[in-house]
Amino acid sequence: MKAIGRRPQLTRYLIALGSNIAHSRHGPPPHVLRAACTALDHAPLHVVATGPIITSTPLGPSRRRYANSAVIIETMLNPLLLLAHLQAIETAFGRTRRGQRWGARTLDLDIILWSGGAWQDDRLTIPHAEYRDRLFVLTPALRIAADWRDPQTGLYVKQTHARLTRRATMPKAPLLHADASGP
Repeated sequence: MKAIGRRPQLTRYLIALGSNIAHSRHGPPPHVLRAACTALDHAPLHVVATGPIITSTPLGPSRRRYANSAVIIETMLNPLLLLAHLQAIETAFGRTRRGQRWGARTLDLDIILWSGGAWQDDRLTIPHAEYRDRLFVLTPALRIAADWRDPQTGLYVKQTHARLTRRATMPKAPLLHADASGP
């Protein structure tokens, strides 16, 4: 009897894009993100939806503002192969990995969510470990993936965004009534 292997499936990923350094060919960070979307829309990937480009303040030591966006892609690649493919695109855009976390970069591509659920190993964690606290990820993602569910929390992207953006309400102080009769 011949063993039947599992065929690769077409899956979707939510990818966050960020840039805060101009590229010599593509120009300022918003243009870098547009060029990156074009690079992502080549085999073995297909861009299904593109979120708006927003600007955000940097985390960590970088002083330059970031341009951020999000895309949904379809591919037959498993998460580790996709990670390698995204890192190759980052390198092609001039990204260097010097070990400094949150430093300035020409292009950053992060896998946020995956239609296959969760993934965990020493190279990659899906859902992205910190996306739930990052408006610069959730705001563009909200426009294209509002109904994607986080497999760990069970919350939709729109719910996660709402939790992060709602204003804390102050509890009302009890009304103090003066006693008309006096002491």
